[in-house]
Amino acid sequence: MSEASQREARGDGHQSRLLKERRFAPFFWTQFLGAMNDNVFKIAFTSLVTYHASLFQDVDGKTAAFLISAIFIAPFLLFSATSGQIADKWDKARLIRFVKTLEIAIMVVGAAGFVWTSAPLLYVCTFLMGLHSTLFGPVKYAYLPQHLANHELVGGNGLVEMGTFVAILVGTIIGGELAGAGAGALPWIGGVCIGLAVLGRLVSTWVPQTAAAQPDLRINWNPFTETWRNLRIARNDRAVFQSLLGISWLWFLGATFLASFFNFSRDVLGANPDVVTLLLAMFSVGIGMGSLLCERLSGGKVEIGLVPFGSIGMTVFAVDLYFASRGGAPGGALLTVGQFVSQPAHWRILADLFLLAMFGGFYSVPLYALIQSRSAPSHRARIIAANNILNALFMVVSALMAMMLTKAGLTIDQLYLVTGILNALVAIYLYTLLPEFLIRFVMWLMLHTIYRIEVKGADQIPDEGPCVLVCNHVSFADAVVIGASIRRPVRFVMDHRIFQIPVLSWFFRTVGAIPIAPAHEDAAGLERAYAQIAKALDAGDVVCIFPEGKLTASGDLQVFRQGVQRIIERSPVPVVPMALRGLWGSFFSRHGGAAMTRPFKRGILNRLELVIGEPVAPAQATPESLRDKVLKLRGPWPV
Repeated sequence: MSEASQREARGDGHQSRLLKERRFAPFFWTQFLGAMNDNVFKIAFTSLVTYHASLFQDVDGKTAAFLISAIFIAPFLLFSATSGQIADKWDKARLIRFVKTLEIAIMVVGAAGFVWTSAPLLYVCTFLMGLHSTLFGPVKYAYLPQHLANHELVGGNGLVEMGTFVAILVGTIIGGELAGAGAGALPWIGGVCIGLAVLGRLVSTWVPQTAAAQPDLRINWNPFTETWRNLRIARNDRAVFQSLLGISWLWFLGATFLASFFNFSRDVLGANPDVVTLLLAMFSVGIGMGSLLCERLSGGKVEIGLVPFGSIGMTVFAVDLYFASRGGAPGGALLTVGQFVSQPAHWRILADLFLLAMFGGFYSVPLYALIQSRSAPSHRARIIAANNILNALFMVVSALMAMMLTKAGLTIDQLYLVTGILNALVAIYLYTLLPEFLIRFVMWLMLHTIYRIEVKGADQIPDEGPCVLVCNHVSFADAVVIGASIRRPVRFVMDHRIFQIPVLSWFFRTVGAIPIAPAHEDAAGLERAYAQIAKALDAGDVVCIFPEGKLTASGDLQVFRQGVQRIIERSPVPVVPMALRGLWGSFFSRHGGAAMTRPFKRGILNRLELVIGEPVAPAQATPESLRDKVLKLRGPWPV
């Protein structure tokens, strides 16, 4: 049994244990310190040009925040393609240490800019910090799949996202407090930035060796042709490319909110810079909480059904933030944090920001994990580079849109309303192109409202490669329960008559179901089904069949038909026996008569179990032996 399997068997698979292991912890703290340093610098600079603009010559405080964001993003457009190649060609641990050394030099430039109150020099440092993040980005997300098992990716990504936003929060507090002291704190800001860079470099020393994915890669130094090539590579897998677009949209939305908090606080809420820190704290804690909850909500697998759930919440709370902010800024002195929170109406604003960000965590973590799990290892860093390019494009558009709309007279709260409505339209468009996300959402929702399911033996299903799943057939919900409980996408073999039901047929085609008919009804259709199954297994897919051929009418396990043997003879792959326990007697079963005729037979939140046995070698996978194994796994649960 593998180390990962042993951990799962012992029940110590929670994501927090990764923070104690060298394969993850040094990397986590290195990226944490880098994200914190980014935000100490950017928040201090933004706060100074917003609230202490007199320190700098020829700086427009109203547009400076958006300009700083645009300058920081520019290197992602220019150098992401090159950085993706570098991350695929060389040891990622060495690259991390090189980037952290570069960060020290960059922060020396920034410290000089603060001491001399030179806006041009600070803009240069902003660009260089963007370059630092551009180089680190592909390494950051390509590193995780090399050190984490597939079932750890959601938890690992959740920790990284949580850590990133906690770092943003801490950096925001430090940067905001230092900038609030005005001119006297300028040398301290530079000193803190240099100190964090040095500490990050020291921690990176313990990042373990991470082999190059493609050491013989010839680097194309032309950023334009390489950018186009990276985007073409990403488009090879439709789900991966749509996930890149989905993540980029989240960066568009996030950039709109984060870059505007200073103006939102001053112009809409009538509050001082300390309230900006509170707003950012709610946003950061929210997305951190959402990222951590993803592992629990997804059951440790890459659950893309959470993505539409996140979209819905983001739209609802972005729109509500607009209504919660109505009323205009009060006249007189700017509100302190104490005065701000003393007004109950402001609690709604804080709740909206927290929940908007939390649903953003539900949205982003599964998308990152999907990209990592479905990208070819030799091209993974370049796929991440393509993601960074798209992210940068969306953030630049976000900054330009925000600048134009505010110049045109829109208030920041109105900008939030526009963004929330756009989020709904983008979500509808994205899920129309890739219905798999919505279907997984329906499956996930069903499994968390109607049923409570426990999966035993999930590690028995191989993380990659073809296999056939065989299971007892208890109800019309069997495929939904199995599909929502297994880490890998499953293609189900189903009765051709059910497959052809109007409306539902679209659903079945979308999830890749394979219709099958008895030989006496459609001999040609039967052969087509076997050919489709063989093709799916040749492609490395997981195929599930119900060898009984029909739903049980008594709760007992029926005789297994010979179709499973024909499949294995044609495609000799491992067969994994499974048993569903607890569905007999439900609304979707034939207990007491026809199925789906008596709602709430057993109420809601019914307890189910999916028990998965050890894979059976093709030579031993006879219908009789498989039936015996499924019967033992099911045990005395039919009634």
